[in-house]
Amino acid sequence: MLNALRSDYLTQGPAVPAFESALKEATGALHAVACNSATSALHIACRALGLGPGDRLWTTPNTFVASANCARTCGADVDFVDIDPETLNLCAVALERKLEAAKREGKLPKIVVPVDFAGLPADMRAIRSLADRYGFRIIEDASHAVGATDAGRPTGGGRTADITVLSFHPVKIVTTCEGGAGLTDHPELARAMELYRSHCITRNPEEMHDPSEGPWYYQQVDLGNNYRMTDLHAALGCSQMKRLREFVRARTELAARYDRLLADFPLTVAPRREGAASAWHLYVVQLDESLESRRREVFERMWAAGIMVNVHYIPVHLQPYYRSMGFKAGDFPNAERYYRRALTLPLHPGLTFEDQDRVVDSLREAIG
Repeated sequence: MLNALRSDYLTQGPAVPAFESALKEATGALHAVACNSATSALHIACRALGLGPGDRLWTTPNTFVASANCARTCGADVDFVDIDPETLNLCAVALERKLEAAKREGKLPKIVVPVDFAGLPADMRAIRSLADRYGFRIIEDASHAVGATDAGRPTGGGRTADITVLSFHPVKIVTTCEGGAGLTDHPELARAMELYRSHCITRNPEEMHDPSEGPWYYQQVDLGNNYRMTDLHAALGCSQMKRLREFVRARTELAARYDRLLADFPLTVAPRREGAASAWHLYVVQLDESLESRRREVFERMWAAGIMVNVHYIPVHLQPYYRSMGFKAGDFPNAERYYRRALTLPLHPGLTFEDQDRVVDSLREAIG
């Protein structure tokens, strides 16, 4: 970080490529394009895949709004696929049913965005199989899942998704203060994301529409944005990536300990999926149905005790913006049922066992 401050570059210097190299090494991806946020990375991923007006993007309702908003920013339509109540991720069975109906109606999606909720990889192999059958592209929103694995392979390696998006927000597993990245094994998609990240300006004569006028010359070949990551943020990211395994190991140990401590509580512990190893961005429990009506009381009692629980997520289709498009309560019952019972407990590498015991004791008292 200090080296970046003392260098000749605060932006567009060597730290960003170094961070991108660290991401490629950790995930096995062939290309990485660092951005100033995962939201920016989602946007340029959609643009690289040619999403625009008249197209459709499907995602899960159990996510942060950016997973859907990226389509609207491109002028495309959005729809949702309900979650698997066991994993809380986009349900591949529900996706297949929806695709069958959409094919009959001539309304197949151009892109599907599965989300690795809480750090647990979605069933990407099943979704990839459906993509090959129905012809849609995949953006895996792995904002929660840097450091996760599925069948022993790191998330972001490009074997199932066309593009994988990561987040480096302060609360994520690895942080650059703010930041994101798009990973891909496709060089043409990587280059498109690089252009869209930086105003679609190029100095490469092969990408220009007219001959270069000299060494100073550049051309804007499309409409892009300034989504660049600074060298300061990238330098922090490089430092953080050296500790990725340490961070995930600590989170995994704490998650397993939560499982043991909560074994006799009236709730469902955080989800797992056979063969997949979560990065444990979040530890989310679901209160039993008998406690559903008391979720707010439990939440407020824990906050009053100094335990900063949270709720992830309000189903996207219930946000006023999406309600205005015709979505309504009851459209995606699994996501809505999960939301009514969800409670996110504190989880981070600095959490001590004593802290965790205090969280559990507070939850026990709040439930009563």
